[in-house]
Amino acid sequence: MSQIRITKQFSFETGHALYGYDGKCKNVHGHSYRLDVTVIGKPISDASNVKFGMVIDFSDLKKIVKEEIVDVFDHATVFNKNTPHVELAKELQERDHNVLLVDYQPTSEMMVIDFAAKIKKRLPGNIELHSLKLQETATSYAQWFASDND
Repeated sequence: MSQIRITKQFSFETGHALYGYDGKCKNVHGHSYRLDVTVIGKPISDASNVKFGMVIDFSDLKKIVKEEIVDVFDHATVFNKNTPHVELAKELQERDHNVLLVDYQPTSEMMVIDFAAKIKKRLPGNIELHSLKLQETATSYAQWFASDND
């Protein structure tokens, strides 16, 4: 049976600030992110299986990505916890804002690496994460490919 890639798209709104950056993105701001998740596998060939003909049920992939990424990052503000932004984060949290403190500079590049690790852990053994595309603006995105990270 042939290997097939399938892709599901997600969207979420997230704020962030890049500590130490020399441009406008040092200020707290937000993006309407679009995340394309592509997995690869062989369609189920057992005709008695309710998922016959599917690599993975789109709803199963949606559940994984929603729980690991969308529900966590949507309408949150992300800061690198290893910067003075931690003080701003504490202030926002005290005011009941959804704040995420991460171990990295919250750029699209670093976020997509984080997302790949989280999604890979949840995929069934017969399915591999092929690629991610995290679009930050209409003209800017970061991509992650498993083939580049073996």
